Amino acid sequence: MSDLGYSPGPSERTVRDAGGKVIDVPVGWELLPPGDAMITRRVKAAGDHWVVTEKRGRRVFSQGIWADGQTIAKVRAGVEAERSTDAYAKKREADAKRREIVQEQYVEDFTGAVLAFLNFHSQYSTIAIKMAQAISDHATPVGSGTVARTKRIPVEQRAESAVIAWMRHQTTGYDSMVIARVKGKRREVRRMLAARSKELLAKYRAGSQVPQDCPLLKAVLGPVFVVPPLGGN
Repeated sequence: MSDLGYSPGPSERTVRDAGGKVIDVPVGWELLPPGDAMITRRVKAAGDHWVVTEKRGRRVFSQGIWADGQTIAKVRAGVEAERSTDAYAKKREADAKRREIVQEQYVEDFTGAVLAFLNFHSQYSTIAIKMAQAISDHATPVGSGTVARTKRIPVEQRAESAVIAWMRHQTTGYDSMVIARVKGKRREVRRMLAARSKELLAKYRAGSQVPQDCPLLKAVLGPVFVVPPLGGN
């Protein structure tokens, strides 16, 4: 029973199994809410438990785990005692510093990957740097849930996806579009806007002159700016 998945049942102390059958929660069990990973891991390791999740749209949300109430109390007391020690505080501080270093390195690597994907003509190098920084600031924070945080695809693909997503929201009218609630329609609109974004990027890569009202310039430099003049080439 330990790692079987359940969904919430119709009443407080019930769950549904994968087949939809309603099952009563055993007497003496309590629901440990999500939020404390250390306690959750230790309760799971301590014995039988039921993992409860709820699907909303395409996303799955944890509703906690059902387990023996005495086990939960014992684990929680042990964790609280451990966390009150100086050794734990020092470990937490060291872990935080390590994560900070890792995050800083990732931000640097991701920003570099964005710049490499942009590959703007030297005429627009300043714009490329500002754009890469804006995209990185939006996409890289821990917990942001953006494509930049996934490890399932190479950083180069993450950079490309982040650029296209940023441009979709910053240089197109996507956010104000009324899109028919038809299966595949939103994906179709995104593909169309992605193609337009790539056409726009090609102009900056080629060093072509862009109009004063270019949406990319407005997004990067703000509503008041001067289009950089082309070089002597």
